[in-house]
Amino acid sequence: MSAVGVVCRKEILDNARDRRTMFSTLVFGPLFAPLLFAVMINIVVDRAVSSVREILHVPILGAERAPNVVEFLRGRGIERELDALPQDLESAAQAVRADTAELVIVIDEAFGADFAAQSGARVTVVFDRSDTRATSRAERVRAALGAYSEQIGALRLLARGVHPNVVRPLLVDQYDVSTPAGRSALLLGVLTYFLLFATLMGGLHLAIDTTAGERERKSLEPLLTTPVRRAELLAGKMAATIAFMLLSLALTLAGFAIVLNVVPLAELGMSSSFSLATAGLAFVILAPMAPFGAALLTLVASFTKSYKEAQTYLGLLLLVPTLPVAVATILDVKTTPALMWVPSMSQHLLVTALIKNEPLDIMLVAQSMVSTLLLGALLAWLAIKLYEREALLG
Repeated sequence: MSAVGVVCRKEILDNARDRRTMFSTLVFGPLFAPLLFAVMINIVVDRAVSSVREILHVPILGAERAPNVVEFLRGRGIERELDALPQDLESAAQAVRADTAELVIVIDEAFGADFAAQSGARVTVVFDRSDTRATSRAERVRAALGAYSEQIGALRLLARGVHPNVVRPLLVDQYDVSTPAGRSALLLGVLTYFLLFATLMGGLHLAIDTTAGERERKSLEPLLTTPVRRAELLAGKMAATIAFMLLSLALTLAGFAIVLNVVPLAELGMSSSFSLATAGLAFVILAPMAPFGAALLTLVASFTKSYKEAQTYLGLLLLVPTLPVAVATILDVKTTPALMWVPSMSQHLLVTALIKNEPLDIMLVAQSMVSTLLLGALLAWLAIKLYEREALLG
């Protein structure tokens, strides 16, 4: 163990002398992810709030045919825009395609006659569904027109002595049992991805430098002549990589703990329970990914002969541990004991439970940690076996 400690200390000191690597590992990585996340959340909140509160100025073609509709829309914060008014439905569609108008309301020429005959009077909302901003505004306009339609329909029924509920045989109520913390998981579900990526990036440069880098610099052969077994030598190198990964993870978690208590999630009806105590629990859950990641990176880097080659392969390899997180997020996978055997996915599910402020099952946490550590130990054993081959120096 003393030999392992000496090698670990040597690699940590060597890596600490490289200012660019230290900046990339312990400053840029841990700070960039929380700051990027804060910017993303603020953009989402700004768009969601502004789309509800701001006054929309929308060209309304044929407004004179339905003054009551125009007035009703004005009461809902949707004002008529008079500049560059299209002439017909086709010109309105061309204006939207050309981005000269975000959306256009077109009132049919037969609107007055159809409305007086109490048949369906047509109103068309022209927009581009591929534009998310225009789509959200179009939904607001459609909701306002739907409310006007329901109001007129109810008045027509009452004028005939019929209660409006007659045409509504079902009254559907919504009983939302979600909590503000639970709803925040919709936005914070990608948090684990950032944490895993920051953890792996924390040891990436060291894993490359202590394997492919030393082979390229021709310093590996003299190192192997020292009275230290290759298993101890590689264990010390991986221990140094693990140390930097854990430090990067701790700094990233601290950054998120600060940022998530500053961003305005309350504007979206959400809240964050991600305190420093929660960050500490998340650190315990995610810590086994450091030995797993260090072993995986070291194993792959041992096959390469140059720093550049290792950097290429390991850059692509960073995507592998994060793929289960993407699958779990897209498919909304639920926590089960079987999934605790899958590294990164088990950590993602447990951290998501923390974000939702749900109680953690100690057995599931233990299963996740043990399975990840066992797989990391297997990868480390394979890396040591590879290091013990004489062909390593070839």
